[in-house]
Amino acid sequence: MENFFIILMMKLLNFVLKIFHKHGGNILGRIAFDLNPKIFQYFKVNCPVIAVSATNGKTMTNNCIGYTLKKAGFKVVSNIEGNNMETGILSTILKNCTLTGKIKADFLVFEVDESYIPVVFKDFRLDTLVILNFFRDQLDRNGEVESLILRINEFLKTYNGNLVLNNDDPNVARLAKANSENKNIYYFSVEKYEFATETMSEAGEGKFCPFCKTKLEYEYYQYSHVGDFKCPNCDFGNNDIYKLATNVNLKDRKFDVEDVTYSIKGNSIYLIYNYTATLAVCSLYNISSDVIKDSFSSFSLNNGRLEELEIKGIPTIINLAKNPTGSNVSLRILNEDDDEKELLFVLNDNIADGFDVSWIWDINFDSLNNVSRIITSGKRAYDIAIRIKASGFPAQKIEPYIDLKEAVLNLYKTDIKKYVIANYTSLQPTRRELKQFGGLLKK
Repeated sequence: MENFFIILMMKLLNFVLKIFHKHGGNILGRIAFDLNPKIFQYFKVNCPVIAVSATNGKTMTNNCIGYTLKKAGFKVVSNIEGNNMETGILSTILKNCTLTGKIKADFLVFEVDESYIPVVFKDFRLDTLVILNFFRDQLDRNGEVESLILRINEFLKTYNGNLVLNNDDPNVARLAKANSENKNIYYFSVEKYEFATETMSEAGEGKFCPFCKTKLEYEYYQYSHVGDFKCPNCDFGNNDIYKLATNVNLKDRKFDVEDVTYSIKGNSIYLIYNYTATLAVCSLYNISSDVIKDSFSSFSLNNGRLEELEIKGIPTIINLAKNPTGSNVSLRILNEDDDEKELLFVLNDNIADGFDVSWIWDINFDSLNNVSRIITSGKRAYDIAIRIKASGFPAQKIEPYIDLKEAVLNLYKTDIKKYVIANYTSLQPTRRELKQFGGLLKK
């Protein structure tokens, strides 16, 4: 009866929040979890549960999987707002379950913070786990990448469900060996694209084989340490690929899988990985390629992740970058565009960002392509400005403004194309300020 009354109280609280037009975020889950840390055991699930985890790209992939399943006619429950810790996932469940704990859905699809995979799915059903990548991120919260991988590896030792892994990230591919009895391993990969490099041009991890400690050999790098690797001493990296993306054309925003061409709205190599992972998952559940094609051509996250806006007629691309790899991928997109452009970089150091911003020194600001001016903003506007100056970018072309409104106002003094990079807590305030300035906010 305890869980019955907890759910009843949370539903009443959710009703009150709705009256005041509040979403509530993870507050329902936080209260319920404090009242009973074992409440996940109470829920009754009679449908597949899919979880997506990664350092970068889990929100987009999670939402695209859910969107595609809905296109196929299924009822999907998902934490599309991105509340991905145990309390956020619990909030989503509480809003969609009966008082007796039944969840009425055809699929549950959850984005899960990497650190919380063992926490959530210790007591909750999991049928398919997708892991996209691992990069350094918020070291003061997560610690080094290796410690995070080892925690997930420990969880996977007893996991026998579908495991969908990025074959091109050695940090991810290694997890297939966590449980030798699990035969449900599915690798996805992306063929070499136009801007892949022969040497690592950005900060990366996983340079050595996790099993025999030999230095890994790469045929090419797509970005960071993601690419075509193999261990010359053992068979690590030599896997059968379930879904392979080929003929990647970022200019036309297309790629192929098994002779089917998919059109998408974004133009970044890391998006191709997200879509290929989505395709792998949907194929496991027999979603037709026609439905997937239709989904991919119309799907758009529109929450500041590679979002394309027109601000007073000026093309503006805004993207989240909360770690070195995310920032470097954003700069790759900028550098692959030959048009003249200006950059706004917004950096905060709030609790959710991590107080340590030393990671900005792993951002590759060298050789920016046709960038005529950079504006910086956020609580650490001067830190990022100094980092950019140290890379060799002319100091007279760098303008720091602590105040975001002032930064946006000065950004649009010219009619040149804009790129905007913002870290975690600065993303939505920056997006809101841009839309307010451009008259795009609904009244």
